[in-house]
Amino acid sequence: MSSLFEILGVSNDIQLKTFSKISGISVSKLKHYNDSKTFPSGNDLQNIIKAAGIDETELRLKLGVINNALLEVICKNAAEIHRLIGEIPNNHVNSEYEQAFKTSYGTMFQGDCLSLMDNMEKESVDLIFADPPFNLNKDYESGINDLKDETEYLAWTEQWVLKCVDLLKDGGSIFIWNLPKWNTYISSILNQYLTFRHWIAVDIKFSLPIRNKLYPSHYSLLYYVKGAKPKVFNEQRIPLENCRHCGGDIRDYGGYKDKLNINGINLTDVWYDIPPVRHSKYKNRGSNELSLKLLERVISMASNEGDLVFDPFGGSGTTYIVAEILKRKWIGVEIGDGSLIQKRFEEIDTQREYIREIQKNKNTLFTSETRKKRIKNGHWLPETLKKVSNNEQLEINLK
Repeated sequence: MSSLFEILGVSNDIQLKTFSKISGISVSKLKHYNDSKTFPSGNDLQNIIKAAGIDETELRLKLGVINNALLEVICKNAAEIHRLIGEIPNNHVNSEYEQAFKTSYGTMFQGDCLSLMDNMEKESVDLIFADPPFNLNKDYESGINDLKDETEYLAWTEQWVLKCVDLLKDGGSIFIWNLPKWNTYISSILNQYLTFRHWIAVDIKFSLPIRNKLYPSHYSLLYYVKGAKPKVFNEQRIPLENCRHCGGDIRDYGGYKDKLNINGINLTDVWYDIPPVRHSKYKNRGSNELSLKLLERVISMASNEGDLVFDPFGGSGTTYIVAEILKRKWIGVEIGDGSLIQKRFEEIDTQREYIREIQKNKNTLFTSETRKKRIKNGHWLPETLKKVSNNEQLEINLK
């Protein structure tokens, strides 16, 4: 795809100012269209195509912005277009990758994830979790910087996303963790091949407030499935929210307390209970790393013991650690040094205990700690509500 300035023949400030004068569109606005890769609309669109001597269809094709009307025309003329362009080559060049280590349940590779996926069996994976680089100009411990030109980043994103689609079994699930901006693009790709389940907002406040913008306080977690419905969906429930000091109710449930499920509250698509990894006991690198609790929830919900889990971006290895503890088979790959991940496996017992604690405190209305606080402070529990209800019924019968 070309940039707007390439199409307009603008390569320096003099040419830009000249085109601005001819089209009647300010230099700053033209720079915005070019740099943000936003397709012009309204009067700006008409002025640009008039000044450039190009029609809207050609402009859309060159910029790669296809609307439904143009797509319909392309589909109707698919055979003729195919004769003109032939088969589209696969531009991915295989690079080296090698096995780094093995565990009881998984295999870890070091190298390029695209190369590994090219050599994995199609439709062999039950669950994919992907946490790709966010293109934020961040330097990782591996010495790799994640910054790419936006067009290059999105082209690379489409490559690995489509390879993930090929790897999923029918009924398999994929979760993609990213900034909302990038997941809007990824969602537009997945909508063409998979079935949308949820856009999960995970409330984690890492960033400082940004001037003239809303405070960015959540990460996006896309959840898609191959086929009409997931082969595996294990319901996850969370404890009732309570005062962390006294264990009392935060909201009034009125006469509905006895209707609450003793196994906990239904999990929604907004997750407030995933903590950022800050404690040195669980933090394994300077860069942000995924919470064990997040991966425990995803893997428990969308897979069963013995299923195959794949994560194409090893990072600190959280996906693989949780998969191992939960007795899922797994395949992992990290383009940088994987020694950090291997070290985590050597110290897996601490993480195993943490996962055990997470599982003990889910699928229940009150955690053991909360129950102790509620008993101490005289707050209701499911069993005390039942006793009250039985006594009230007895009084009615006596009357």
